[in-house]
Order: sequence, then C-alpha cells, then structure tokens
Amino acid sequence: MASMASTICATGGGAYKFEKDFKDLVNMTLHKFDELNSLVRGIQFIRGFKANELFYIQEDEEEGPVEEKSFQSLSYTSSSEDSMYPFLLVNIGSGVSILSVTGPHTYKRVYGTSLGGGTFFGLCCLLTDCESFEDAMELAAHGDNTKVDKLVKDIYGGSYEKFGLSGETVASSFGQMNSSAKRKAPLRRSCPGLPQNIERVLFVGNFLRINTISMRLLSYAMKFWSGGSIEALFCRHEGYFGAVGCLLELMRTPR
Repeated sequence: MASMASTICATGGGAYKFEKDFKDLVNMTLHKFDELNSLVRGIQFIRGFKANELFYIQEDEEEGPVEEKSFQSLSYTSSSEDSMYPFLLVNIGSGVSILSVTGPHTYKRVYGTSLGGGTFFGLCCLLTDCESFEDAMELAAHGDNTKVDKLVKDIYGGSYEKFGLSGETVASSFGQMNSSAKRKAPLRRSCPGLPQNIERVLFVGNFLRINTISMRLLSYAMKFWSGGSIEALFCRHEGYFGAVGCLLELMRTPR
C-alpha cells in the first residue's frame, strides 16, 4: 500500500483505532479529519456538481418494491442554493447523529442516540441468526412485519379516525410476539420501524446503503407526522461523502 500512495486521508473511529496499525505494518501516517465536518462538506460538494443528487420517495397506494422510477429528484440551482438551508442532517451509522445545518459552512450537532444501525443489526443477529447486513435485508424483502408488530387495527378493529391514524399504522413493535406465527423474515422486517429519535429532512449513513425498506418507513413517518409538509430526503451517492470531504479538507491543509 505504501508504494501505491503517499497520503491516506481517514475519518471516523477507524482513523484512530487503526492509526497505529497503519504506522507499524505499512509505515504510513494517516491524515485524520473530523467525521461530521467531512460528511457535511462532502454532501455539499457532490450536490454542487450533481443537480439531482437529492431525492425523495413517492409512495404508491399499494406497497411494493421501491423502483428507480419512484425516486423524484429535487434539484437546486446556484440561484436557489440558499433555499436548501436550514435543514437537519440525520446520519444513521452504528448510532445516530443529528446536525442542524444553517449554511454552507455553519452547522452544529443538536442530538444523537445510541439506537442506530448497530442496534438494528444486533437485533437481526439475535432474532434471525443472519450473519451479514445483506442477509438481513434479503430476509426483510420476503417478510411481513404485521405478523409480529401490533397495528392500530389490531387494537381498534380498524382506523383510529379521530387522530387520523390508519389501521395499518404500527402501534407496538413486536406486539404480536405472543402469536405462534413467528418467522425469521417477519421478525427482521419489524426491526427498521423501531423508534430512533430522529426527525427530519436529509437522511444519510451506511445504514441506508441497500435499505429501501427503512427509506420507505422514514418517508412515511415524515409525511404522516408533518401532515405532508416535509419530505424525507436521501442521497444517490451514499457512502462517498466522508471520503470526498476528507480530500477537500486535505486540500485546505497547509503544506
């Protein structure tokens, strides 16, 4: 590796955890940069070069697979760039960090929770014996969470019209576990709907990499609790923002 590159940019916990290994094994020094700052800079940079980087999911009446045609792009031209701000950036990794971004170079962390992708995958491993994130998503594709979640209609016999709650709304995650109809796929399908104390706007993080199920759930929750006034936004190039942000920070570093 040392013969292929003279500089390695790194961010996140691994940049500190494996820093000594890089030095001892391949005699390379990592250029470490702040994880959240790199994330924000990377998103803003890529969005500036790709007008349709952001998208939201347009739900159909019937639930089905989320196809590319259901992704409706939100474009921001240079003249309307300021209309993107302010927004909340919800980064779902092992845990969840929520940032308030008020301008191109202004943001602050306003909240966080330990209930994130790591919690989700841990539950999947305990409940279904899956060995990878991909295995968990494959199970979910064939699952029916109504066999383990208790819905509003299971309590009221239908919709709760006074408060506008559809009968299909989940009232209690895993609320049907006293039922004999317990299968691995339904159990896994229930996991993404667990409360994660996240609110709105732009959702990023490796948890969403191949996870259209959670993207659909986030979109539905955002629309429902905001009365349809707020869309859950996602990015097409998920997984690259931190790396791009690191490179941008390196270019600003005095030599």
